[in-house]
Amino acid sequence: MLRGKLRGRVSKSGNVSTGLDEGVEELVVAAEPQATAPGAKPRDGFAPSARDAPKSVSLRHEVEGEGETVLLLHPVGLDLTWCGPLAERLRPHFRVLRVDLRGHGGSPVPPGPWRIEDLAADVHALLGATRLGPAHVVGLLLGGMVAQVLAIDHPDDVRSLVLSGTACTFAPSVREALAARGAAAEDCGMQAVVRPTLERWFTPGFLGSELVERCRQRLLSDNVAGWAATWRAISVFDALPRLREISVPSLVAAGSVDTSTPPEVARTIAEAIPGATLHTMPGAPHMAPFERPDLFDPLVLTFLRGLKTRPL
Repeated sequence: MLRGKLRGRVSKSGNVSTGLDEGVEELVVAAEPQATAPGAKPRDGFAPSARDAPKSVSLRHEVEGEGETVLLLHPVGLDLTWCGPLAERLRPHFRVLRVDLRGHGGSPVPPGPWRIEDLAADVHALLGATRLGPAHVVGLLLGGMVAQVLAIDHPDDVRSLVLSGTACTFAPSVREALAARGAAAEDCGMQAVVRPTLERWFTPGFLGSELVERCRQRLLSDNVAGWAATWRAISVFDALPRLREISVPSLVAAGSVDTSTPPEVARTIAEAIPGATLHTMPGAPHMAPFERPDLFDPLVLTFLRGLKTRPL
């Protein structure tokens, strides 16, 4: 098991200087943003921004195991610890990299607004500085959106994709509701958004579980600015026009009782990514990886082991 604090800065030439401090987990990376030509229009599929290019920030991370890298990207409001049980299942077969996305856990909360491209740029910088890419990328909910952009904007970073409980675009009315989730926390605090969030994520019979209570406490401790900026980034996300650019093996997983991203949403992604496989988990909700790991974990492990040592 490798756990450490890897501090590095990427120079203009792309070289990375690092030093390992035992026992701490955080990567400090300053990535050189790519310039955009004057007057250039935003690329199709992603929302415009006041900034020309994403600029990465430092990410807390953990690395465990040996072999091909599997990168685990968590849902909105949670952190890398929530991917721990899946990491344990994968660790005997792979090197597992877990991160706190910006605005979450031990990673910074830079000033907004952000785009999902910014979150993907952070992960790209991390993979470059640690030299752990290319990776099999498992993206859960928000993490699935980041994974889509990573595969599109930084294809050399990605060996394969597993996307669960995620979307690639939204109707205009839905976009307003997504942004409102961030505004509600700004106006009234995280306590105002926790109950409806949990009710969207889990089945009614599971809401009284210890896991949901732990999730409640995690959400209540979230940084409001990070939560709000993330939901605004989600609200303008639109990867659908560019999903055809993804060329790696892809598995799209959906819960049959997911009311946030129903199976038809997953089908849209699977039909847009060339060669993607769609799998529906019976009786599973939006947070299928956590409520129904008995369905999700074997699905991921079987898919990834089938790709192991596959030529790039």
